[in-house]
Amino acid sequence: MVQSTSDSSVDFVLAQIETMVGSEGGTLDLVSLDGPTLKLTYTPGINEDCPECVPTHDMVNQFLKASLGIHAPYVTVVELS
Repeated sequence: MVQSTSDSSVDFVLAQIETMVGSEGGTLDLVSLDGPTLKLTYTPGINEDCPECVPTHDMVNQFLKASLGIHAPYVTVVELS
């Protein structure tokens, strides 16, 4: 489970994205939330039966930005490594 922040809206987004990447064996780890900047580490899972089902870094980044834009629009910078 991804570490909680002090912001319930950001926590909601992280929980949703973590569920998505976790379904394919991936992990999402919080590095920091500092003002408008959210830093995370994403480790993709492995699905030998459906490798295209595993979200790429770009996909996860897009999902994060879109969801944060709705639920926490004050988070304007997402750094995903």
